[in-house]
Amino acid sequence: MGCRQQRVLQFLTFVSCLLAFTSSAAGQIRLAGSGSTQCSGRVEIYHSGSWGTVCDDTWDLNDAKVVCRQRGCGIAESATSSAQFGPGSGQIWLDNVACSGSEHYLTECQHNGFGTHDCGHGEDAGVVCSAPQIRFAGSTSCSGRVEFYYNSEWGTVCDDNWNLSDAKVVCRQLGCGAALEATSSARFGQGSGKIWLDNVACSGSESSLTECGHNGFGKHDCSHGEDAGVVCSGEKCLLYSYQNIDKNVLN
Repeated sequence: MGCRQQRVLQFLTFVSCLLAFTSSAAGQIRLAGSGSTQCSGRVEIYHSGSWGTVCDDTWDLNDAKVVCRQRGCGIAESATSSAQFGPGSGQIWLDNVACSGSEHYLTECQHNGFGTHDCGHGEDAGVVCSAPQIRFAGSTSCSGRVEFYYNSEWGTVCDDNWNLSDAKVVCRQLGCGAALEATSSARFGQGSGKIWLDNVACSGSESSLTECGHNGFGKHDCSHGEDAGVVCSGEKCLLYSYQNIDKNVLN
């Protein structure tokens, strides 16, 4: 591929990333508050251009399961109430949330309607999830080399048959919006240690990478030069794309 074509491709990736992030921002969630971590905290949801909280009326472990899944964390350990992680501020977006536990996103669950509630911030809901099973390395929080946690050790994923359907599951599991690209040949640098997964075969609808077909944990014929990666439409993707675009393409 010529230099000009590469610059055009970088520019198109940046534009698609920007559009995808704009369209996917609504419904995103974060965990905040005193003592919060990547996988525990007060649940806040983004709607109508602002972040707001969730009321703890009928809040239970099925609701927490969805939050933990959407955040790319492990098992839901508890659904907290009464602003255990401190009261939020601004809007209270959701009340009487009623998830089955199988939904991919909290906004898919039943609720009173955005902004319809009878709560105060002293009733803000939270979650405690177990540690994440998957992470990005070598780039940003929403793009990078895919690493998987198994048997108490982080390892990589081989790029054999790696495609956008697999990337969709990773982006969903890490709460990073839409999948823009499934990368190969250690685009984000080579990992080290174990290669846990090979010949991953997702349909794209799975909640986590472990639900997809694969050779079996640790069974592969790969080297770290084949480490798989992903670019998602999450906020950090914009920084990655802008930093990597050749500004001459605009001239």
